[in-house]
Amino acid sequence: MALLRGKGVEPEIVEYLKTPYTAAQLRQLLSQLKIPASALLRKKEAAAAGIDPKNATEQELITAMVKNPILVERPIVVSGAKAALGRPPEKVLSVL
Repeated sequence: MALLRGKGVEPEIVEYLKTPYTAAQLRQLLSQLKIPASALLRKKEAAAAGIDPKNATEQELITAMVKNPILVERPIVVSGAKAALGRPPEKVLSVL
């Protein structure tokens, strides 16, 4: 947040735990991020939920993230057609 605000960008915060992503929204994010669903999955949370990303299909992972939004890695920054996963935080600069 501080990095974005330091660049003069006021982010819109999406509280995805209160309003989970739909499967279509996750597919769109994955497309914008250019990563597979397994890269968007919080590994420790997935393990706790009994999900093995190495043996799950894309659709299974997306379905799991829709049902359990805590499984989605964060933060995700979207600007127009571009998106970046903010780990490390400097990656978000690529979408500004």
